[in-house]
Amino acid sequence: MHKLTICKVLNAQLFDLEPDLLPLFQYNCRQFSSPEECLSSPEFLDHIRKVMLVIDTAVTNVEDLSSLEDYLTGLGRKHRAVGVKLSSLSTVGESLLYMLEKCLGPAFTPATRAAWSQLYGAIVQAMSRGWDGE
Repeated sequence: MHKLTICKVLNAQLFDLEPDLLPLFQYNCRQFSSPEECLSSPEFLDHIRKVMLVIDTAVTNVEDLSSLEDYLTGLGRKHRAVGVKLSSLSTVGESLLYMLEKCLGPAFTPATRAAWSQLYGAIVQAMSRGWDGE
């Protein structure tokens, strides 16, 4: 499955779980009337590429996530500044696990789920420092 398609699955689930996130996705002051409209916009596709880049970078640096600390804390600060609630990061994590389960099928074992949960937890921990101002 193509990366953008995979990430659309993640974000469609995100909007299903937390519809209040849709208004946060505005580009050039354009408000989307539906998740489908947002998911198909070129600006959102660019956002998806950035999300995938963060995930790819975290996977690549899984043995030394501390090297990403400043970047992830800054990313948290940016998300806070645009109105994202810290609690929404849990919804993103649920959506990530949902997407992985749908894409990997039987290969998404309990051990795989645990590994991804641990990785995402470390990302959220670093990003949350952007909310805390640390």
